[in-house]
Amino acid sequence: MTPPAAKPEIGSAGLAELAWSIRRRVVSMAAGKGEGYVGQGLDSAEIWAVLLGSELSYRHPPLPESDRLILSTGHYSIGLWAALDATGHLDGYDLSTYADDGSPLIPSTLDGDPPMVELTGGSLGHGLGVAAGLAVGRRWRGEPGRVVNVMSDGELQEGSTWEAAMFAGSEGLANLLCVVDVNRTQADGPLVLQVDPVAAKWEAFGWDAVECDGNDVAALLDALARLRGVRGTRPQVVLAHTELGHGAPLIAGRERRHFVRVDGHEWDRVREQVEAGHVDGA
Repeated sequence: MTPPAAKPEIGSAGLAELAWSIRRRVVSMAAGKGEGYVGQGLDSAEIWAVLLGSELSYRHPPLPESDRLILSTGHYSIGLWAALDATGHLDGYDLSTYADDGSPLIPSTLDGDPPMVELTGGSLGHGLGVAAGLAVGRRWRGEPGRVVNVMSDGELQEGSTWEAAMFAGSEGLANLLCVVDVNRTQADGPLVLQVDPVAAKWEAFGWDAVECDGNDVAALLDALARLRGVRGTRPQVVLAHTELGHGAPLIAGRERRHFVRVDGHEWDRVREQVEAGHVDGA
C-alpha cells in the first residue's frame, strides 16, 4: 500500500515557521505552570510541524482515507497540544489551562480526552503495539489511510516495542509509519541501555529505516520522501535525531532536562532565547 504524497500547500519555510510557532506555545504553557516537559515540546517542534503541517492527511473523526495518529510518549503531550492548536485541530480548548485540575490538556495523554487522542500515555512502550493493531484493522477493512506512531528512543529499551516491531515487520504493515525522537535521554540522564545501531535494529525487524536531523524541517521532509519512494510491503520508520530543549539553551544546557522546573524570572530568558533562535534560523 503506497502512502499518500505529502500535502503541497506548505513549503519548508512555512513549516519551519510553524515549528517556531509550536515552540512559542510550548514555552507559554510551561511558563504558566513554572514547570513541565518543556524540553520534549521544544525538541519535537519540527517533527510535529512536518507531520501535522505537511505529511499527514489528518482529521477527527478520521475518514477511511485519513491518517490516524498515536502518541506513544504521553509526556510529549505539551508538544502535541501546541501543534494541534497551531494547525487548527484544537478549537474550543484553551492552552493556558495546561496541567490545570480538570483540564483535558494534561502533561500526558488520556484516550478520548480530547477526542482525537487515541492512547492513554504514561506507561512507555505501548504505542507501537496499538498502532500496529490499528494498521492491521485498517488493512482488513480496506482503508487506505495510514497509522502514524510517534515515540522516543527511550522506548527502544522496552521489550514490548520490539515485539510490536517484529509483528509489524512479519505482517508487512506498509500502512504503518513510526517516527522516533532520538534525543539520547531518559528521566534525569542519558539512556541506560545502548540502542545503537538504531537503524540496523529496525531493518533487522523487517522495517525500512531512514535517519535524519529531527530539528531540520528539510531533512525530515527528505527522509519522508525517501520512504515514500521505497516500494515494498514493509513498515517504515524515521529516526529523527534531536536535541532535548532545542531552541532554548537555558533548557538544553541543563544536566537534568527530562522534567524541567524554571524559576519565574528565567522564563523571560527562555522566551528571548526561543525568539533569538527563530531569527537566527529564519
